[in-house]
Amino acid sequence: MGAEEFTVTVRACSAVTAFKKAVKDAKYDFGHGGYTGSIAEKDRFKMVVCPKDEDPEEYAQQLMDADDHWASDKWGPAGCIKIDEESEGPEWEYLFFGWASS
Repeated sequence: MGAEEFTVTVRACSAVTAFKKAVKDAKYDFGHGGYTGSIAEKDRFKMVVCPKDEDPEEYAQQLMDADDHWASDKWGPAGCIKIDEESEGPEWEYLFFGWASS
């Protein structure tokens, strides 16, 4: 079995709600059979703070490319970056990323 990179952006009132929605949507899109190479394979996430001068998507890619011990673990947690820290609404945008079994 291999692994594939994934990134997904979700808007929700919390990271937990966003993660649950992302997993549910991926299971709908890719199936429930496992080894989809998507966030559907993840059961937890780890919050990551993106440096102010970095683009969140580019920073996530840097972590995956650098073979970071958790970001490149297909069995480990997904990474999560809260994108719009300045949002004034009830919802924020979250970027989930990582490697998943395929």
